[in-house]
Amino acid sequence: MNKSPKLVCKNVWKLYGDKPKEFLQIHNNNPDKKTIEAGGYIQAIRNASLEVYENEILVIMGLSGSGKSTLVRCMSRLVDPTIGEIFFENIDMGKLTKKELIEIRRHKMGMVFQHFALFPHRTVIENIAFPLEVQGINRKEREKSAFEIIDLVGLQGRENYFPKELSGGQQQRVGIGRSLAVKPELWFLDEPFSALDPLIRKEMQNEFLKIQNSLKKTIIFITHDFDEAIKLADRIIIMNEGRIVQIGSPEDLIMKPADDYVKEFTEDLPRERLLSVKSIMDNKKETNSSATVYEDEKIFSILEKVLSKGSVSVIDRSNNIVGSLSKETVSKFINN
Repeated sequence: MNKSPKLVCKNVWKLYGDKPKEFLQIHNNNPDKKTIEAGGYIQAIRNASLEVYENEILVIMGLSGSGKSTLVRCMSRLVDPTIGEIFFENIDMGKLTKKELIEIRRHKMGMVFQHFALFPHRTVIENIAFPLEVQGINRKEREKSAFEIIDLVGLQGRENYFPKELSGGQQQRVGIGRSLAVKPELWFLDEPFSALDPLIRKEMQNEFLKIQNSLKKTIIFITHDFDEAIKLADRIIIMNEGRIVQIGSPEDLIMKPADDYVKEFTEDLPRERLLSVKSIMDNKKETNSSATVYEDEKIFSILEKVLSKGSVSVIDRSNNIVGSLSKETVSKFINN
């Protein structure tokens, strides 16, 4: 990915127990799971290294207790890692004072959690404008910004409603709007839609993508739902027992799972609806067919054309030929 990293984690560990830093040092910062458990420690994060790129949606997945939320809290320094380095915009977060960390979170980071935590006695516009109030911005300016966000998250006409007068989806829109009030450089979302009904959840996912298309934020998004991850992510991190098992695009995880744990996440998904042509095309450009398909089209949408034509040329959105796709390759994919 040819983008600069917005946030970098290097060899981050988080152990819970008595003097965990000294314990890690004694074991050369690399004790195995059995040694950790024998020492009476709980491993929350194990040697996590990653980069989060500017304007990408990085989704973190894993079962309950896999370390997803702890890793995100370490990234924002709401939780101090036992050892390891975290850099935000090339700033070493471990060297900042408590006051400096608060200022970065207040001005450059937005956070949305599963439970909306709205102020019940404040209206929609007052809830959304609250972070700006904390910054000391005058009422006229913060209300102007809040009205812009209300338009963005689709709450026009509900500016003076109280949270109890809103549906679950509308309340989460307020939570999302409030987190955007400070115009964050880095946006953390921890299972923000998991408490919503399926239809509202789908609606909020679409709304979220629309917002991202408009604002181009750098986003770290936690979910346990692989369908949601596939829909939203540029890249996905799979975690297990505090360890990063694999980082890659949705297609990487489906086509090249790192191990059986990752494979279990993906094996029941309708691959032809999730994967694009470029994931199975032949890089050889020679074909006798004049028919073409785009490299970013989903496989299910081009099946009939390929099966009827025998082979097609694969083109990019500039109409350059980038490969070819044969009936045999498609048949093998379907039957695999």
